[in-house]
Amino acid sequence: MNILFYRYNSICESSIISAWKAAGFQVTEITEEMENKNLTPKEQMLLASGPLQKQRYDFVFSINFFPVLSEVCNIFKTPYACWIVDSPVLELYSDAVCRPWNRIFLFDRELYHEFAPKNPDCIFYLPLASDVTSMSSVCDSISPEDVSRYSSDISFVASLYTEKCPYNKLQNPPDYLRGYLEGIIESQLKVYGYNFIRELVTDGLAAEFKKYLPGFYQFPEKYEQNERAVVADLYLGTKVTEQERLRLLGSLSEHFAVDLYTGSDTSSLPKVCNKGLARTYSEMPKIFRLSRINLNMTAKSIKSALPLRIWDILACGGFVMTNYQSEIPEYFEIGTDLETYASEDELLEKCAYYLAHEDERRQIAENGFRKVKEFHSLELRLGEMLRCMGWGKQAI
Repeated sequence: MNILFYRYNSICESSIISAWKAAGFQVTEITEEMENKNLTPKEQMLLASGPLQKQRYDFVFSINFFPVLSEVCNIFKTPYACWIVDSPVLELYSDAVCRPWNRIFLFDRELYHEFAPKNPDCIFYLPLASDVTSMSSVCDSISPEDVSRYSSDISFVASLYTEKCPYNKLQNPPDYLRGYLEGIIESQLKVYGYNFIRELVTDGLAAEFKKYLPGFYQFPEKYEQNERAVVADLYLGTKVTEQERLRLLGSLSEHFAVDLYTGSDTSSLPKVCNKGLARTYSEMPKIFRLSRINLNMTAKSIKSALPLRIWDILACGGFVMTNYQSEIPEYFEIGTDLETYASEDELLEKCAYYLAHEDERRQIAENGFRKVKEFHSLELRLGEMLRCMGWGKQAI
């Protein structure tokens, strides 16, 4: 099988390429966008069409959706497969989503329900997974120095979103608008497992919000102009994520030792130990394995799915404490494979419990690791992807 992989430096790319190569597939990489994030659509088109003119590929692949790749593949009548791993991915509102040569895989079931009707035969639900082999290999190399450096009672590896929260650019909204927006934010902060922000953002509210947000996101031509989705997911959802992380980390740090690996400003969290950024492939697996409790706080724009962080922690044999997401029970048994919280009080109570019950915590981490290794490896997911695309006998 011959695959043309368009890369832009997603953390998922290397593992997927390695898995396909290990299975004997030929992978040709287009890497220009890894270094240049300002490529024009025309430049993207030329980068993709050049290799397709020279030889035949079974399909073109990317992480997340590139409308230009979809259009190029439609011209060459070559399948374009992409795996959506982030949210929001506003390119999904492009008219190109409807092209017949697309094979779009969405990791969030709510996202799938939103977009599948636009192209029912070409859009699929596919949860994320982890590269268990690579993660385990890094963890097996842990040294005594690593144990000293990366061990934590509670750790969190992530941005606080303070530096990338576009809601914070809102300028002088009238009191009634600010009050309504803050009401939405505070309400969503109290509810886990159900994202209702989109339901509360009307067309009128979106239009009013837009007046007070300089540089409001502009959909390109040939996109559905869904400004409600932009306000709900890009602006309000990000603000909820920011506030949840700041508040919960602040509360936890009043009671426990909390280590944070981030490039975000932590000046508002004086009791949290900021250890700086962690390297994805060489450091994060060790942190996950050596932390007694690994926190996950899912970005609110991810409606129902398990983010990559949960899969990766489990693949390292780490103990996961995550906010509740409605898809979690489909794949894991809560309290057996991982733990969840649905309020600040529950998070504090469960952290105290598992820090005091080491054997139980270790057993849950082991159960989660075994389940991911057996049922949710990256190789199994890619095999499922290929079967959806019509290569039923292919295995990874």
